[in-house]
Parts: sequence; structure tokens; C-alpha cells
Amino acid sequence: MPTVLITGASRGLGLELARQYAHDGWEVLACSRSPHTAEELRRLADESEGRLTVHALDVTDFDAVGALARKLEARPIDVLVNNAGTMGARGSGFGSSDFASWNDIFHLNAFAPMRMAEAFAAHVARSAQKKLVSISTVMASMAKNGLGGFYAYRASKAALNAITVSLAVDLGRRYGIIAAVLHPGWVRTDMGGPRADIDAATSVAGMRRIIAGLSREQTGRFWSYDGTELPW
Repeated sequence: MPTVLITGASRGLGLELARQYAHDGWEVLACSRSPHTAEELRRLADESEGRLTVHALDVTDFDAVGALARKLEARPIDVLVNNAGTMGARGSGFGSSDFASWNDIFHLNAFAPMRMAEAFAAHVARSAQKKLVSISTVMASMAKNGLGGFYAYRASKAALNAITVSLAVDLGRRYGIIAAVLHPGWVRTDMGGPRADIDAATSVAGMRRIIAGLSREQTGRFWSYDGTELPW
């Protein structure tokens, strides 16, 4: 039975990823910053017959990331999904940049996935599938940016993309790990808002198809949930 570790699993895409993987019989390590308030996630765990376990983890607490990696040291992880992320405060445009907020956004969107990769690479390497996936956004694509704005969010996710390319090279050589970034689409979540194009179930089903089909030839690339490859 394969194992997936998901960060930011208490709501939105992370919760739907946990739901779908558990439904399909995977062992799910669902990480939440505040599991005591994650009622839907805890309900999934109660109904999963032990397949889904909830782990308290604030991915911006790098000591806590290391502690969880040590706790799970014996567990191979087939797929690690860096899902936790933030867009930051709305309405901060050119001329009103809050650089303290920039630091928080980069810490969660770029630094934390790097820390997760360093802490859990050996777990992924011991698995059968050996896949490390991070949730990015089409807004990180410089080729696709025709609207401007969202400086910190775009920049932090572009940094995540660059990190993932290097992980694909380094961890591919060392462990045979496949690394990729995924655009989930514009999704009706707390971040995407109620007017977004698709629901979380549609987005996650598409991303799971991509993850399932990832091969060594597809490592270090940028994919949309609908299967198309995106430009950097």
C-alpha cells in the first residue's frame, strides 16, 4: 500500500488530496498546523480505518519539520506533496509593499518546501514511487504574466519552481527521485474564492492523474492539473 504525506491538509486542496488518496486505499500522513481545529480532517481520519493519520506540523517551524521526519524515520513515503502555502494579504500593490509580509510569504511558499525536501528526501528515496511534488501556480510563470501585480506571491512561487528544478537534478542523481510542480487551476477554495473556475475535487483528481503518471522523463517540469505543460 503506497504512502502519501500532505502538508496543509486541514482544508482546501490539502483536505481534498487527503480525502481522495485515503478513499483509494493509500496510507495518508496528513499534516496540519492546527489539527485540534481541523474538524473535517479529523472526521476523515476517524472514518479511514487507520489509513489516514493526522500529524501536527507548522512547516515554517523547521525544528518541528525535523522532529516529524525523525518520528517517521522508518516510513517510506511514495509521494510527498508540499501543499501548504499562502497568497498573503490582498491589496498590497506596487508602492505599498509590506516587506515583512514578503518574508512570511517566502518562508511558507519557498523556504518550507525546501526544508521538507531536505528532511524527507531519504523517506521518499526508500519508497517505490519516489515522487516529490509541490503545488505552485500559473501566476509563477513569467511567460504567462500579462497582468502584473501579486509581486510577493508570484515571486515566491517562481522561487519554488526554481528550487524544484534543482531538486529534480540533485535528488534524481542521488536517489532517483522525481520532482515536479503543479498548477491546480483556479479553484473554489478560501484562497481562490467562490467565483473560481473549478472545485477542489476536479483539481485534485487532475493533479493525482499527473502525479500517478510522472516518469523520469517528466521530472523538473511544470504541469497544469489538466495535463498541459506550462512555460516557466
